[in-house]
Amino acid sequence: MPVYTYAHKSSGGCRRGAEFEIVQPISAEALAKCPDCGCAVYRVIFPPLALRNPYSDSDLKGMGFTKLVRRDRGVYENVTATDGESRVFETGKPHTMPHLKKKIRD
Repeated sequence: MPVYTYAHKSSGGCRRGAEFEIVQPISAEALAKCPDCGCAVYRVIFPPLALRNPYSDSDLKGMGFTKLVRRDRGVYENVTATDGESRVFETGKPHTMPHLKKKIRD
């Protein structure tokens, strides 16, 4: 179940503080009153988290990773291709597969 943040409309002396979190089902109505002190509250809306990969393709290439990006059905682009590697990997064609033994080290 999601955790929602609520804030008191007035600065009363509730034991929960000015803001508090509460676990509620998504289908539940937003609280109008604090469950402890009974004062009016409102739900605090936060912007969505922007999740992204912190590493660029060149960073991944430098660390020895292989990143394949799907371009078509059964066709992938090796965006971290090194010297001698095919830039395009096609399923069913093993000669286009990235050279993993060159990248894997002990």
